[in-house]
Amino acid sequence: MNSPGRFLLILGSFLPHLVMADPIPPSAKRIPHQVVAPHGHTRDDPYYWLRNRENPDVISYLQEENDYTSHMLRETEDLQKNLFDEIVGRIVQDDSSVPYREKNYEYYRRYRKGDSYPLSCRRRVGTKKEEIMFDIPSMAKGHKFYRHRTGELSSNEEIVAFSTDTRGRRIYTLRFKNLVTGEILSDKLEHVTGNHAWANDNKTVFYTRQDPETLRSYQVYKHVLGSPVQNDVLVFEEKDETFRCYVYKTKSGRFIVIGSSQTLSDEFLLIEADRPGDKPRIFSPRRRNLEYSIDHVDDRFLIRTNKEAPNFRLMSSPLEHTAEKNWEEVIPSRDDVYLSSVEVFRDYLVVTERRNALNRIRIRNAEGQWHEVDFEEPAYSASLGVNVEMNTEILRFSFESMRIPDSTFDYNMRTRQKSLLKQQKVLGGFDSDNYRTERLDATAKDGTKIPISLVYHKSVKRDGTAPLYLYGYGSYGSSMSAGFRSTMLSLINRGFVYAIAHVRGGQEHGRRWYEDGKLMKKKNTFTDFIDCAEHLAKEQYADPDRLFAGGGSAGGLLIGAVANMRPNLFRGLIADVPFVDVVTTMLDDTIPLTTFEYDEWGNPSEE
Repeated sequence: MNSPGRFLLILGSFLPHLVMADPIPPSAKRIPHQVVAPHGHTRDDPYYWLRNRENPDVISYLQEENDYTSHMLRETEDLQKNLFDEIVGRIVQDDSSVPYREKNYEYYRRYRKGDSYPLSCRRRVGTKKEEIMFDIPSMAKGHKFYRHRTGELSSNEEIVAFSTDTRGRRIYTLRFKNLVTGEILSDKLEHVTGNHAWANDNKTVFYTRQDPETLRSYQVYKHVLGSPVQNDVLVFEEKDETFRCYVYKTKSGRFIVIGSSQTLSDEFLLIEADRPGDKPRIFSPRRRNLEYSIDHVDDRFLIRTNKEAPNFRLMSSPLEHTAEKNWEEVIPSRDDVYLSSVEVFRDYLVVTERRNALNRIRIRNAEGQWHEVDFEEPAYSASLGVNVEMNTEILRFSFESMRIPDSTFDYNMRTRQKSLLKQQKVLGGFDSDNYRTERLDATAKDGTKIPISLVYHKSVKRDGTAPLYLYGYGSYGSSMSAGFRSTMLSLINRGFVYAIAHVRGGQEHGRRWYEDGKLMKKKNTFTDFIDCAEHLAKEQYADPDRLFAGGGSAGGLLIGAVANMRPNLFRGLIADVPFVDVVTTMLDDTIPLTTFEYDEWGNPSEE
C-alpha cells in the first residue's frame, strides 16, 4: 500500500458513474495446455502461456490491461495527484536513522533531500566527525535498478563488505572497501547472495552462493582477501533441494555458524572464528520436525527450539557437547506464549514473545529475575533493534502502534528507564491524539476467536456508516503486527476505518495458529477473514455496503479466495502481486522458492 494508485479502487468507487460508454474489459485468450505431474495426473491450465514474460502476446495483453485501467480511472486524475502529494508530503526528505554503536564507532544512514538512496555513514564514538562509507546515490547513477547492502565489518573495523544488485534478481556482487584508505579492493565475488561473515583474521570471508535459476542458496565458500576468486574453497554444500543455507557470526564473535534450513527442520555447523582453516563440525544433526537456532555466550550455547515444545522453548548446551541429547532447559514452553526470539548480553537475557497476539519483551538479569517492558496501547508492534554490543545494560528496541509512528528507545535493563531517541516524523499536521486504536475479537465459524486490530479518526462514529478497509496475510507463520503506516492516513483522514485481520496461518496465537492455517487447513485463513469482515459490519464499525479489502503476495491468495467465496461481500478488493496459481507453481521446481515451500503448500509432484 505504498503507492497512491492502490487507493484508487477504494476512493474511486465513490465517484459518479461515467456517462460515456466504457470499453469492454480485456480478456486473456485461452490456449489449451495440460500440466502433467510426475505421477501422471494432469490439470488443464489454459492460461499457462502467460508465464512466458518474453512472449510478445503476454506484453501486449498486459498493455491492454494497463490501457483499460487508465481509461476507467481517467476521472480520478486529480485524485491521483492529490493522493501522491499527500503521501509524499508526509515524508521527511532529509531524514537519518538512529546511530547504533559497534565497538569504537556509531553507524547510521542519512538521506539528503531529493535522493532516493541514503548515505551509509559512521563516526567515532565521542566525536561528531562523519565518515561517509558509501555515497549510495552516486553509486546508483547510471543503473536502471540498483540495490545496495552495507555488510559486515572486519574485526579491526577497517574493511567493510558491501553487495550490489543491478538487475533486480537478488543476485549480488560482493565487494570490499578499505575505510582507512577509501580504496575499493580488487576482490569481486559475483553471482552470490550477499550473505557473508568475517573470520577474526580480518582477511577471511565466508559467503554463500545460490542456484542462478531457482535462487536457492546452497553453497558456502571461503575467500581470502587478495587471492583469486577461483581459489575460493567450498566449505559446505546443501544437496537437499528443500533446504537453503546461510552463514553468520555469533554475537560473541567466537564462532562462524553455517546454517541450513527448511520450513520444518534446521541444522548448524560451527567453525572457530579464530581458526577459519578448520573443518566445520555439526552442532546437532538435522531431523524432520526439529527446528532450532543458536547463539553463544560464555561457556554455553543458547538454543531456541521446538523440541517437545510447539511454541518453542529455550535450552542450552556445553560448548563441546552440542548434540540434542545434551540440551538442558532454560525457559520452558508455554501453551499461551510463543517464544519468538532471543538476544544475549553478558549479564542479561532478552526474549521476545507473542501472547494474546501481541509482542512482549521480557528481560532476565544475572540473578535470574525477570521483568517485562510495559506498553500502553491496546494494539501495537514492538521489536528489538540493533544490539551488537555484549557488555552493556542498554537494550535498543522499537515501538509503534496503528496511531503512533515508529519510535526508537534505549532501555536501561538495570534501572528499567526508557529513553526515546527518535520518533518517525510525519509532516502535514499529523497528531496521533486525533486517532483511536482498538483490539477486537471476531468469532470464526468453528468458535475460534480471531483478533482484529483497527484504527480510525476520532471524529468517526461507530454507527455503521463508515467505509472500512480490511487487510490480511495469514501464511508462513508470519504474524501481522499492528504497526503504523503513514500511507493509510489518506484513507483514515477521509473517514475510513483501517483494520488488520490476524487470521490463522500466522503465529499471532502461537504455533497452533500457524498449523491451523496451512496445507489441508488453509481454508481457515479465508473463512477467518470473511468472519472478521462480517463481525466489523455487525458491530457497526463499518457500513456493510462499503467494505474493502486487500492483501499482497500470499495475502493476494487470500484476497483471490475471498473474491470467489464471497463475491458480494466487498465493494472493492486489492490483490497485490498475488500468489494465486499455487498448484502449477508448486509443480515447477525450477522457479525460485518452490522446493523450499513444500511444507507450506504441499508438494503436488507426490501422489
